[in-house]
Amino acid sequence: MPLSRLKFTPGIVQDVTAYSNTGGWYEGSNVRFRLGFPEKIGGWRKFSSSTYLGSVRDMKAWTTLQAERLLSVGTNIKYYYYYSDAFYDITPIRSTTAAGDATFSDVTSTLDGSITASAVTITLVDASGFPSSGSIIIDSEQITYNGIVGEVLQSCVRGANGTTAATHTNTTAVFSSSILVTDTNHGAIADAYVTFSGAASLGGNITATVLNKEYEITEVPSASTYFIETGVFANASDVGNGGASTVAAYQINPGPDSAVYGTGWGAGTWGRGTWGSAASISAAGENLRLWSQDNFGEDLIACIRDGGIYYWDRSASASITSPQRMVELSSLANANATPTVAKQIMVSDQSRHILAFGCDGEFTPGVQDPLLIRFSSQESLTDWSAASTTTTAGELRIGSGSEIVQAVETRQQILVFTDASLTAIQYLGPPFTFGMQELAYGTTLIGPNAVININDTVYWMARNQFYGFDGVVRPIECPVLDYVFTDLNEQQRAKVFAASNAEFYEVTWFYPSGSSLENDSYVSYNYKENLWSYGNIGRTGWIDRGSFDYPIGAASNYLYEHEVTNDADGSALTAYIESAPIDVSEGESFSFISRILPDITFDTSTADSPTVSFTVKMQNAMGGSIAQTSSKNVSQTATTPVEQFTEQVYLRLRGRSMRLRIESDELGVAWRLGTPTIDVRTDGRR
Repeated sequence: MPLSRLKFTPGIVQDVTAYSNTGGWYEGSNVRFRLGFPEKIGGWRKFSSSTYLGSVRDMKAWTTLQAERLLSVGTNIKYYYYYSDAFYDITPIRSTTAAGDATFSDVTSTLDGSITASAVTITLVDASGFPSSGSIIIDSEQITYNGIVGEVLQSCVRGANGTTAATHTNTTAVFSSSILVTDTNHGAIADAYVTFSGAASLGGNITATVLNKEYEITEVPSASTYFIETGVFANASDVGNGGASTVAAYQINPGPDSAVYGTGWGAGTWGRGTWGSAASISAAGENLRLWSQDNFGEDLIACIRDGGIYYWDRSASASITSPQRMVELSSLANANATPTVAKQIMVSDQSRHILAFGCDGEFTPGVQDPLLIRFSSQESLTDWSAASTTTTAGELRIGSGSEIVQAVETRQQILVFTDASLTAIQYLGPPFTFGMQELAYGTTLIGPNAVININDTVYWMARNQFYGFDGVVRPIECPVLDYVFTDLNEQQRAKVFAASNAEFYEVTWFYPSGSSLENDSYVSYNYKENLWSYGNIGRTGWIDRGSFDYPIGAASNYLYEHEVTNDADGSALTAYIESAPIDVSEGESFSFISRILPDITFDTSTADSPTVSFTVKMQNAMGGSIAQTSSKNVSQTATTPVEQFTEQVYLRLRGRSMRLRIESDELGVAWRLGTPTIDVRTDGRR
């Protein structure tokens, strides 16, 4: 019987019908191509046992002069740096009260909402949480209870005063450990954080130790009040207000974790303001919390998109494990005309200027100009005055578009994307310092972080295309273009970000698919071999290897190091690839496949007996739409496990064309496909 080698065209092609892609790969997940052959991607494991709050939107790795390897992490709630398996909170402080401006009051519990707060006292309560049993005294009548699950009273029996009343089941009882804080015009929102100091005991269980710490604000009923949850139940002695020395330090308010589109009622995120506060007329679509950051020497400068600019001084901290918080750039000594709001911040590696994009003007502080670019004097954090003749500070304004979306630095220039154009900013030296030139008009960027510079070639994802720039703007041919943009959740496009994996010559865009509100999918471009692949991995931030040994991705309150294992943090990493139909017969004839000789390696597997599934699908008819699935027109299918010592697999399949699918879903398996061979002969029409 004749043997036929199965040579597939490298790369996945989805934007034509399966039959048009005969001899190629039509679908897959979590595979990449190397030297033209598909292989399973590397897995990941937790980089740190510590967690962070919020969704990471930007990360940066660097090393201090003390050889400390740091990783800064900006989330929608906090700003941290990571060092030696711990996250250190350096979130800036928004405001600090005068002593005594913030006061406390106990919130006494109610039962079923039918009893006034003053009529209820909780006994047998300690700081460990909800008691397993105890009593509630309502006026002169006592209710005993047993078996609390969460905050639901499973059984409640009246009758402590010589009476026996009815048993009440599934009665909701709220045993509150909340404290009401009063502070006029506090400016805080729900989920923000505040740190108290100098507070005195309320007189009972709510001691000074309980109060003087950081708390999350759980609810904001008015502009002058909010609630915190202490986890400690007050008693009848807690009648104080914290004293005249209480100081509240408010961290910057968290930002939205998702983009919200719309106008009028429903625009913006739920709970963004106090009850009864006016709603915005409209809510921008790209309003989620994004960060930009860069190094100024060993120090850090960071910016909230359309928000404040902050600075962290390594030498201001007593030690790397006892850091000072970031401070506003404008609060530094000798600050002169520093911008206070911007879309992005950057330090020019070439000229050592700090550049603020889409910022407020020197003579219009606090009024943001979305097309304005300002730069500090060379080597200066604080001198931004272009009016002075002794500095190299200045400003430029882009003339096309309505706002700056993102800037990315290359060796020779800084590329600035607006919503309508691409402009190059170049360092000229005195007296003009910087000049600019428009490179392209009509190009777009799907999200602020969807662009990346790799080896001085800039790649980005636009609203309907992928592009590269190496001196000329060029669209990148993408055979999965329709698949990706049809799959993309357009309303969350601002979450799309580009990531580099230089070891495999890949630039990857992570994006939210379907109705997902968070990144759960990716598409990868191998720029060395000009090949595309895709898969289902959710990441919200990424840095390539460099300061750290492996690429690091962020998701679900953990950081993960990639390409270091074969699995998905201890679980099996499923990967598959499936070919388009391959003609194995001509005209009306059928073909009969009797065996397949798999050519596959498991060199880096850690499993004792690594196995993949080979599936051969025979079809009697061809055709179908671009969205055709692998199950259409299948007449016969055979799936068999293939191990590292499998030389051949015997089959009995008959049809006009075939598909080949390779899949793995077991722990410790890594594989790379070569050139399989099939044993095929012409068969009759019946």
